[in-house]
Amino acid sequence: MHANDCHNEKQKLLAHRLATGDIAAFDEIYRLYFHPIYNNALKITRDTATAEDVLQEVFITLWEKRAAIDPGKSLAGWLFVLCYNRSINILRRRLRESLLYRQLPQPEEGLAEEEIKFGVQWNILESALSRLSPQRRRVFELCKLQGKTYEEAAMELHISKYTVKEYLSAALVTIREYSRRHPESTALVVMFFIL
Repeated sequence: MHANDCHNEKQKLLAHRLATGDIAAFDEIYRLYFHPIYNNALKITRDTATAEDVLQEVFITLWEKRAAIDPGKSLAGWLFVLCYNRSINILRRRLRESLLYRQLPQPEEGLAEEEIKFGVQWNILESALSRLSPQRRRVFELCKLQGKTYEEAAMELHISKYTVKEYLSAALVTIREYSRRHPESTALVVMFFIL
């Protein structure tokens, strides 16, 4: 079995186990994604305490929504989109609390609207990733969703770090092209270039 297939099967199995309330599966997901989620939150918020808050919120939400997660979709992608949304919401809240911003009328974003936006972003990410070759998708997941360096991804996939860089560049071009055809996905492209 190909390494990418093994990884995908492992993710599906973890998602199935998590959906049944398996604490050990949750612990394994936490161990796998703790650092990438924290690092992504830190890049967006630029504050360690806030990044820790985002990390905690992401994994609390993962546990609360465990039964609703689709094992056929990327668990890393789900966590990444959730991390991005939580980080941006915290930054918005801080801005809203600032004196200057408080003087401007701002509509409150409802919980239902937030859930819909999250679902749309996750589905768009899945659709964009499905257009990648298996190797490019794996490189993208390793580097952008799991936070691995080119060297770490190259070692895991048994390819050169230059090939990793080429695959990642090609994957980002594909995602960028996909986003041009789907304007509601602009935030996804922004987050991949920020992170």
